[in-house]
Amino acid sequence: MLYMSLNPFEEKVIEAMKALGATSEDKIKDADQIAKAAKLPKGRVAATLVSLVQKGYVKKITRHKRAGYYLLK
Repeated sequence: MLYMSLNPFEEKVIEAMKALGATSEDKIKDADQIAKAAKLPKGRVAATLVSLVQKGYVKKITRHKRAGYYLLK
C-alpha cells in the first residue's frame, strides 16, 4: 500500500512492521526487530521511526530502557 506523504524508507518500515504484526500496544516491536525485517540499517530505521511518530503513523512506547513501536494507521 502506498501512502501519499511518505518516502520509500518510511513505506518499507511500515511494511516491515505490518509483517511483524506490530499493530497494537501489546504487540510492540523494537527498532532492532524492525530493522532486521526491513533489511535496513538500524540508524536509518531509527530516524525513519522518529519521522513516522511525528507524522502520526506510529506510536512509541518506552519500557525498560528500550523503546517499542506499533502502527496507528
